[in-house]
Amino acid sequence: MLKHSVYFEGAVQSVGFERLGRRASVGVIEPGSYHFGTEAAERMTVVSGALRAKLDGRHEWLSYPAGTCFEIPASSGFDVEAVGGPAAYLCEFL
Repeated sequence: MLKHSVYFEGAVQSVGFERLGRRASVGVIEPGSYHFGTEAAERMTVVSGALRAKLDGRHEWLSYPAGTCFEIPASSGFDVEAVGGPAAYLCEFL
C-alpha cells in the first residue's frame, strides 16, 4: 500500500511503501531548509540534485550530491536543505 505524505505546506512530499518487509519512502524536497525528527534509524540516499544535511547535536553541514547517502540515528533528527533546485531522495528505515 502506498502512503502519500506532505510536509511544510507541500515543499516536501513523499510516497511511502514496503518492500520485502522493509519500509521506505521516495520523495522530493523543494529548495529551503527543513527539520525532521526520526523514530527509527534512517538512511537517506540522494537520487537527483543535491542535499545539505546537519544531524541533531552536530554543528557542521555536510553536502550530499546525487548517488551519496547519510544515516540518521533512531530517536533523533536532522536539518536538510535542497541545493540549487529540487532534490529527490530514497529514505530507507533501518
